[in-house]
Amino acid sequence: MCQADEVDSDLLPLSRPGVDRDAHRRNHPDLIEELRASSSTRVVHVSDGRVAADQATTSGADQPRLRWHDPVPADALWIYLGRDEDADYLAAITSEQATTGLARGMDDPQGAVTSAELRMLTLRDIGWMLSGAEAGLAATALALANWHATHGFCPRCGAATDVVESGWVRRCPDDGSQHFPRTDPAVIMAITDPEDRLLLGHAAHWPEGQFSVPAGFVEPGESLESAVRREVLEETAVRVHEVTYAASQPWPFPASLMLGFRGRTDDREATPDGVEVTAARFVTREQIAEEWRTGQTRLPRPTSIACSLIEEWYGQPLPR
Repeated sequence: MCQADEVDSDLLPLSRPGVDRDAHRRNHPDLIEELRASSSTRVVHVSDGRVAADQATTSGADQPRLRWHDPVPADALWIYLGRDEDADYLAAITSEQATTGLARGMDDPQGAVTSAELRMLTLRDIGWMLSGAEAGLAATALALANWHATHGFCPRCGAATDVVESGWVRRCPDDGSQHFPRTDPAVIMAITDPEDRLLLGHAAHWPEGQFSVPAGFVEPGESLESAVRREVLEETAVRVHEVTYAASQPWPFPASLMLGFRGRTDDREATPDGVEVTAARFVTREQIAEEWRTGQTRLPRPTSIACSLIEEWYGQPLPR
């Protein structure tokens, strides 16, 4: 959940401590089959960017939780996620068509899930409501699913690659090259002016009234601090001088690692670039509270590190 105190990576929704990734077991050739046969194994089901979750996640009546789902469609791609003292964890990656068929006609023989209860939900919406372990498992499963979906062929020779190392590596059968999951670093920053107003921007593709702090990808050969200054200047014409690190959070949509910063500027006016950002402004705490109350302005969802950066500046949680 968003924190009103200083941002802490261990408290961010998708950064909280989770299971032991147990990387040394990944190269066991029979690991997936052994774990699939074990009654204690739990399966995170991912399909087309969504995760299987129980009804409590949407109703809010109970502690939200992932649905440890079995059976899984036959065409699933299996990945070993790790273990804790209670269980081993696998991810099962399937297509939307297979998931639809499952929901229509299959129930879990152990009573864990029925077709009526099966819900495939986006991690953006439910990540902040899950436990730390479940949020971490879902984020890892989704990030790997996104990578596999776009890296099925060798970038050197074009041959179809094989999935090895329990889903963590793709190997080319022709040239023997190995290919590993990618993570794209991106900076996201809370920039304040001399009056301690916060810089917010509206991206061109967002719904009307949606605002957030600036963010952007780190370019090759660029330091994180330079990326902060460049992105803010390019998008809002604001010059940032002081830059300090805040926290980080994985953001598997599809493969980002969000690196949060705080920054200071002597500028008091912002000018949007008119392409990526169509509105930019500095706001006071009183202003954002009133606009939030009236619905004039919408801010990032609680799962995002952007929410935590804004609430750190605001000094208390925003009403939900």
